[in-house]
Amino acid sequence: MKKPELLLTPFSMNHLKELCEAGADAFVIGEQRYGLRLAGEFSRNECKMAIKTAHEYGKKVYIAVNAIFHNDKVDELNDYLSFCDKAGADAVIFGDPAVLMAARESAPNLPLHWNTETTATNYFTCNYWGSKGAKRAVLARELSMDAIVEMKEKAEVEIEIQVHGMTCMFQSKRSLLGNYFLYQGKSLEIENRKDKKNMLLHDVERNNKYPIFEDENGTHIMSPNDMCIIDELTEMMEAGVDSFKIEGILQTPEYVTMVTSLYRKAIDLCAENTESYEEKKEQWLNAIEQMQQPHRPLDTGFFFKETVY
Repeated sequence: MKKPELLLTPFSMNHLKELCEAGADAFVIGEQRYGLRLAGEFSRNECKMAIKTAHEYGKKVYIAVNAIFHNDKVDELNDYLSFCDKAGADAVIFGDPAVLMAARESAPNLPLHWNTETTATNYFTCNYWGSKGAKRAVLARELSMDAIVEMKEKAEVEIEIQVHGMTCMFQSKRSLLGNYFLYQGKSLEIENRKDKKNMLLHDVERNNKYPIFEDENGTHIMSPNDMCIIDELTEMMEAGVDSFKIEGILQTPEYVTMVTSLYRKAIDLCAENTESYEEKKEQWLNAIEQMQQPHRPLDTGFFFKETVY
């Protein structure tokens, strides 16, 4: 059985090295000026160092250029993509066609991974972007397991999915979204508002706490639960899904490293002996549950849930 790539979001150079040792195959890095919801900030020099280090371990590095671009940043894309290419990035992640156009001009041989977070919901769209030059499509988080398997069967590009971590529920280019709730007297209150990296929207009625943070790209509200399907990998591996992503944003480096090592074991065993994987998968799930923050319960996302629009 084919092993999917295990894709991680490192917090720093030291963390990237730890993840290499823990079994990661590839990394998403970048700087928030060009990339959305990055676990860590990597300057150009740090990107070069990360690529060099990862390649020494036989790993890949993808640079995120998937921000929502306005006119003030569009003129910077050619230069940044040229840098990514010269630095040896294995691909750039994009959502805006402006990145595609700039890449054609300044880095025509640089592989592209299409990722718009929410709109990769059918294989026709994935193949459309493949015809425009994308090598990979990152699927929306709201898809069921059956939909993912069908898309992999009919897609002409690589397929990447998220298997672990929180997901983004809302993004606005505006800042200080929390002020809206405070000043309008809404029922949602802001916890830890002084610490921008650890703010929570507390929905008392549903007893949910939604992480909220702000960066150069605006305000982001994340899911109240962490997705985890370490015990549901078989069907997607049999289908040949190309990349499994663990999202580490707003977690600790130690947590992400431990989760990576567990998924590494799960993927390897599932590929080698499915029956043995089925016997051990509950142990790995229980181990992750023991590491969870009290307000971050695990669930299976939309993999087994009908999406109602």
